[in-house]
Amino acid sequence: MEILEAYDLTRCAYSAGQLAGCDPKTVQRYVAVRDAGGDPFVRVGRPKLIDAFLPKVEELVDRSQGKIRADRVHERLVAMGFTGTERTTRRAVRAAKDAWRAGRRRTYRPWVPEPGLWLQFDWGDGPRIDGRRTSLFCAWLAWSRFRVVIPTWDQTLGTLVSCVDAALRRIGGAPTYLLGDNAKTVTVEHVAGVPVRHPVIVAAGRHYGCKVESCEPFDPETKGGVEATVKIAKQDLVPTSANLRGQYTSFTELVVAADEWCDHVNARPHRETGVAPVERLAVERELLHVLPADPHAAALGEERLVNDDQTVRFGSVRYSTPPGHVGSRVWCRVVGDELAIAAMTGTGVAEIARHRLSTPGHPRIADEHYPGHPGGNGPRPPRPRARTRQEAAFLALGAGAHDWLVEAAASGATRVRAKMARAVELAAIVGADRVDHALGLAAAAGRFAEHDLAAILDHLSCAGDPADVVVADEAHSAQPGTGPWTGFGA
Repeated sequence: MEILEAYDLTRCAYSAGQLAGCDPKTVQRYVAVRDAGGDPFVRVGRPKLIDAFLPKVEELVDRSQGKIRADRVHERLVAMGFTGTERTTRRAVRAAKDAWRAGRRRTYRPWVPEPGLWLQFDWGDGPRIDGRRTSLFCAWLAWSRFRVVIPTWDQTLGTLVSCVDAALRRIGGAPTYLLGDNAKTVTVEHVAGVPVRHPVIVAAGRHYGCKVESCEPFDPETKGGVEATVKIAKQDLVPTSANLRGQYTSFTELVVAADEWCDHVNARPHRETGVAPVERLAVERELLHVLPADPHAAALGEERLVNDDQTVRFGSVRYSTPPGHVGSRVWCRVVGDELAIAAMTGTGVAEIARHRLSTPGHPRIADEHYPGHPGGNGPRPPRPRARTRQEAAFLALGAGAHDWLVEAAASGATRVRAKMARAVELAAIVGADRVDHALGLAAAAGRFAEHDLAAILDHLSCAGDPADVVVADEAHSAQPGTGPWTGFGA
């Protein structure tokens, strides 16, 4: 502006250049641009090698709807005689794509959700634990912006329904609509563009009083709220070089981290509303439907039949169940590193057993599920059962008699019946309690000879019980004495 002002004052390019401190040719150029009606501040572009090929670049971008890569465009231009570099082609392709998208830019109408209407859910890839992949089930309640993230091992239909049930119970009610993507667990197929729902997910929606909807295929913007939840959850929970989070050592650690993350994001004010989602949830919960007491059958897991040995098979592994469920149907569901088994009881559906997940060939059998059977894999000790009057009289002496008979039979003792009759005779003389005690000592010491029982009774009557503890006082010492040395050298 100083150059043009100096020229208007002097009407001489040389004099205006001296006043403005620039070359007279510069003054003439700016004056010529102004007289032609142009903008002096717009830089005039110089001719480029690719100018002659720009129509072809625009044609390729338009035919590919902005999808073609710059290196493919460069290959075609080189074949047509272009001698410039690939960098020049990339700049031209980018400018052509920007111009193509400017006329076809998608516009969004702001969505104002109503309380109690929409709950969106989606899946995200979770971190690897011991080399095994995990998934993150993400749910987003639209009006309150309340987020729920639940880690899982898979994305099966049963896992999906169980996660929906857990999310609804954490929210405290059921909305009118459940919006998900077009996975096979939600939408089986599309007929003439109309989504066909999975019958199980429809039944689950009816169970909770919700209608299941799916977004537009290949259009994640139609459920952008939960998409943002998946993005933020992956950024914070999946270990990367950006968040500096360490690797998870167990699935339980991932569950705890997800719960802490939900508590954190739901307690801070949301950027859109300026209010914490947990505070808005208290208001929206009044407009949600009441949840049924029992979850949907699909949320309980896969149905299994309890065999005669009180076990069910899940993943080619046998898991034991408590007594009273043989021949009935139960539901098995993976919860973290454990298998939860639920069954119908007198008070409704309840969890009856829980086992650590195992691999084929390593069954999970709990001893408390078989109270009438000894545990372990060792040989089972025989249980004496009297079949004659003589045997009944001997076994009636007590536990010592039971132990003596078992140990004597295992050691190969002879004349067992005669020794049993002798013990009954001695019991009639000295008392059943003393004989039973002596039999127990004989079984523990392995003494099964002809007169061992009588010898033990005599010792008990003279020396007392060998189990009595001798307390050493100041008058007793375990050190050897010096008496033998008194006669040394005499």
